[in-house]
Amino acid sequence: MTTPARVRVGALAAAALVTTAGGLIAASNAAASTDVTASAACGVLFDDFNYTSPSDSAFTGHGWTARDNPGGPGVPGATWSAANITFPTVDGQKVAQLQAATDGTAAGTTHAEFLQTERRFFEGTYAARIKFSDAPVSGPDGDHINETFFAIGPGQRFDYDPLYSELDFSEYLPNGGWGVTGSINYQTSWNGYREDPWDPYNAHSQQTGSLAGWHTVMGQVANGHVRYFIDGVQVGDHTVSEKDPAWSVYPRAAMSINFNLWFIDLAAHTGGRATYQEHVDWVYYAKNESVSPADLTARTAAYRSSGRVHEDTLVGGGCPTGPTPTATSSPRPPTTPPPATPPPASCAGASPWAWGTVYPAGDRATHNGHLWQANWWTQGSEPGLTAQWRDLGTC
Repeated sequence: MTTPARVRVGALAAAALVTTAGGLIAASNAAASTDVTASAACGVLFDDFNYTSPSDSAFTGHGWTARDNPGGPGVPGATWSAANITFPTVDGQKVAQLQAATDGTAAGTTHAEFLQTERRFFEGTYAARIKFSDAPVSGPDGDHINETFFAIGPGQRFDYDPLYSELDFSEYLPNGGWGVTGSINYQTSWNGYREDPWDPYNAHSQQTGSLAGWHTVMGQVANGHVRYFIDGVQVGDHTVSEKDPAWSVYPRAAMSINFNLWFIDLAAHTGGRATYQEHVDWVYYAKNESVSPADLTARTAAYRSSGRVHEDTLVGGGCPTGPTPTATSSPRPPTTPPPATPPPASCAGASPWAWGTVYPAGDRATHNGHLWQANWWTQGSEPGLTAQWRDLGTC
């Protein structure tokens, strides 16, 4: 998740895997298929994370980026380092490892994130096999750490931006946070928010209790519903904001796939340096298809048995295109009307955005036919992908 820190509300369920509606929903018993090739015709991404480092040409060539630029979420002033992404063998499998550490100070805090650079994921099935951790691998326990898997579109251009889209498939807080004590896991579907004062429009599900160990996290995005699963059990079905049912939480723009590990705050740190890890065995996405938990298990097992460590057929796939999202599907609050359409911006004197260039706050660059202005110091953050850039309009 890359939006500002948020406050969760509502009483916690007494047991693990309880949805906001209450009770477990049984997983589908649909017959499994092991035909990976058939699913590929519709467009899929599968990655087994068989890489050597974030600078591995195969890693970057397959569309992944390890974050190395400052900014939110989490502890202000903390460092995001590509060096915190490695690819060790864990429990007999090659995995992507995220590592975050803190000594209780912002300067001594490092976070980790890697993501698909292009926003090319919308309707369909998202899934990942993740090993969550309750305790640090070294140092004192108790920090408010967030272990995540999410999809996100362009950062908000303004409050309640109708194109803002974010689906948090899992935000696991082993030591609590956001005013909650004890282990808790969230799924959240977003329409939008106002940052100051904080005013979110979203829907969420939550589970209490430990999720330490390996789990399959899955989301189905189809027909106005965002359904969330953990280990084949449905734990959420989101359609509209909990605050106002006129606000749809269904995504409205293409998104990227992201994993990150970060400290919400330093309030619970007790001294010394603590290091935490999150592991991702594989990630899978099927375009415009609601894959059942049984089919997901069969398909990923087929990749493993065939020795195939990566497949990406999203470009040029034969799937029908889903419904076109429109801005009118997201209402604006009467107190904050949408801004008028700005006139074309002048790109005179602005250079094309470059990955390795440092942009102090206020610097401008052109990208994808738009003029962008840096909200704060940034490097390696693509305009339109994160909140570090403000869109000044077409030019």
